[in-house]
Amino acid sequence: MGSLSTLKNWIEESRAIVFFGGAGVSTESGLKDFRSQDGLYHEKYDYPPETILSHSFFFAHTAEFYRFYRDKMLCLTAQPNPAHLALARLEAAGKLSAVVTQNIDGLHQAAGSKKVFELHGSVHRNYCLKCGKFYTAEDIATSTGVPHCTCGGLIKPDVVLYEEGLDQACLMGAVQAIAGADLLIVGGTSLTVYPAAGLLQYYRGHRLVLINRDATPLDGQADLVFRDPIGKVLGEAVAE
Repeated sequence: MGSLSTLKNWIEESRAIVFFGGAGVSTESGLKDFRSQDGLYHEKYDYPPETILSHSFFFAHTAEFYRFYRDKMLCLTAQPNPAHLALARLEAAGKLSAVVTQNIDGLHQAAGSKKVFELHGSVHRNYCLKCGKFYTAEDIATSTGVPHCTCGGLIKPDVVLYEEGLDQACLMGAVQAIAGADLLIVGGTSLTVYPAAGLLQYYRGHRLVLINRDATPLDGQADLVFRDPIGKVLGEAVAE
């Protein structure tokens, strides 16, 4: 298991830290993850969540998509937890160069992080497919049925659904950040979702830290492994 004092020393010595995070980062803020036994994927719906959250389902069954999306994907009362806040402090101190996240909840930005690569998009950005008009997450949450633009066009969340590719500019920015890191901290991710998990191969540094409740495919390659909650580890490792 990892040593907190070692992590503190590495953070102190580093100047280009990158944090790569998944759903487990936000569970301490009350959001459910996807693949744990109490995650969204183990709940019962008319269709499997993987099906509902797909490009083809969005267009074929838009009303059903939005019923699930409002119920399970929009949690606008969630607040940043100690992990988000610690990372924002590291960036403000000039030590953290980027956050690369698979999450779509916007909690890193709410905590104060500026350089965030959202691989899977964000619930806080929604656009009319006809005219491109922007709508907030609150607009979607307070709407009913299928939300339409003032021009009549269908509004779609700017999140990456199954069957859709990642944004190339975001992807390249994340790759460059990881490639230039002198310390890579990975937290709250099973490292089984691709292509996101594949980005870790671009890391060229020699200090890899994994913070995750369960074992991951990269545990054997990590220099430090923590099984404690991410907020606890980062909260204690990054002084306020």
